[in-house]
Amino acid sequence: MAKKKDKVKGTDDGGGRAEGTAALTTVAPFTDALRVGEGFVLAGVDPRSTPAFDGDKEAGKSALAAADEELDHLQEQLFAMSRAGGSRRLLLVIQGMDTSGKGGIMRHVVGSVDPQGVELTAFKQPTAEERRHPFLWRIRRALPGPGMIGVFDRSHYEDVLVVRVHDLVPPAQWKRRYGTINTFEKGLVEEDVTLIKVMLHISPDEQKARLQERLDRPDKHWKYNPGDLDERAHWDAYQEAYQALLERCSPEHAPWYVVPADRKWYARLAVQQLLLEHLRGLDLRWPEADFDVEGEKERLTGL
Repeated sequence: MAKKKDKVKGTDDGGGRAEGTAALTTVAPFTDALRVGEGFVLAGVDPRSTPAFDGDKEAGKSALAAADEELDHLQEQLFAMSRAGGSRRLLLVIQGMDTSGKGGIMRHVVGSVDPQGVELTAFKQPTAEERRHPFLWRIRRALPGPGMIGVFDRSHYEDVLVVRVHDLVPPAQWKRRYGTINTFEKGLVEEDVTLIKVMLHISPDEQKARLQERLDRPDKHWKYNPGDLDERAHWDAYQEAYQALLERCSPEHAPWYVVPADRKWYARLAVQQLLLEHLRGLDLRWPEADFDVEGEKERLTGL
């Protein structure tokens, strides 16, 4: 994760936005513009579109930087409330095809807050031990604690994506997992977990261009994986699998958000704003002191 930059924080009256932090002007809340609802069709989403934002690249990059302070402020309040017994926590789930920009989200969005308040897990192919357990076993072990922002780079949804596309288990088995996931996520919400599930939606042409760049630039060879081309050959099957999970696993309490990802700057801004909008909705406040503040000031004066 990127090292957190030193910042001079604003102040507030105990709740709400930090003083001096300007709100982003948008045409609609990102949560409304990107939410998957009834009748959603993934193929109908333009991967180069910029829902809820009508600015250009430079405006988007400026807006991203301008919101860092508020995001940092709210994350610290979330963390502080847990030290006073609060149970709230947030889980950001990021899914997407190879090269869709998951790493950029980690660096430019998640990396802008204090790493002490973040628990990041990148899920790879299951280990031998993980395969001996139910598919949610490794997910449960990685859930964030109170006051934390948990981030999943890929997630339990791989078990209805890769597993489905490559016929790794019988269809009857992966089909049951949609219901299992819904029950699991409902339980998380009941335990004060705020879920933000994001699919980064990239076009095949953009993916090809990004893979080509990784091959053309020696400084990006380390990012290239020959297996990405193998997965690219199953593009249509993956789109069908994503459509199915978006239809079946986007209830009101844990909806999916599809973020057009051909423009990296927009995808980063959109995920940042989804985080901000959810954190604002938690009505976070600084916990009250559990000691005599004035008495401690007097003690300090005398030392």
